[in-house]
Amino acid sequence: MSEYAPALCLHVLRQPWALLALGCTFCLLLASARSLLLPVLALTLLLALARHLLGWAWSTYIDRCLGDDLRDIGAAYAESAGARFWVAEADGRVVGTVGVRPAGDGGTGELALKRMSVRKDYRRLGIATALGRAALAFARQRGCRAVVLNTLMVQHEARALYERLGFRRHRRYVLPSAYGRLANCTVTTYRYDLLEK
Repeated sequence: MSEYAPALCLHVLRQPWALLALGCTFCLLLASARSLLLPVLALTLLLALARHLLGWAWSTYIDRCLGDDLRDIGAAYAESAGARFWVAEADGRVVGTVGVRPAGDGGTGELALKRMSVRKDYRRLGIATALGRAALAFARQRGCRAVVLNTLMVQHEARALYERLGFRRHRRYVLPSAYGRLANCTVTTYRYDLLEK
């Protein structure tokens, strides 16, 4: 998850309010300093500080996600609760993961696909596709109606994978937090209807 921090920073930097703030700061410093060096240095410092703050916010988000389920995978994905967690191994180490567990309150007949991840150096080898198909087969065997998942706007490769697997975009929304609205963090919900296939 931490690999998306630079993409998130670029996404925030492209927001109109960020461009306006940086442009105004540069122009004000340029007009008052009568030198190009001070505005350039101040802007560089401001960008470095913003990168650090965004990195901290993203790390906090990752820690919260880890606390939700990855700190105790056995409990969060216990088979008795209708959940399952898969691990792909290669060269004696874990190279990919995916989990499914009941979506929402568990009474909808839907499973939520969670923690789909493959190490960067093992991508494009079919590992994520195999993990995704295993999760869909598990849901089908359990008689579930659908598998749903959420993904962020910066996860382009993941979104392409889900669409190749047959997931369809269900809805899009901005994270309902001050940071989510400020950074325009858009979440796309994907859905794979099992009853239609």
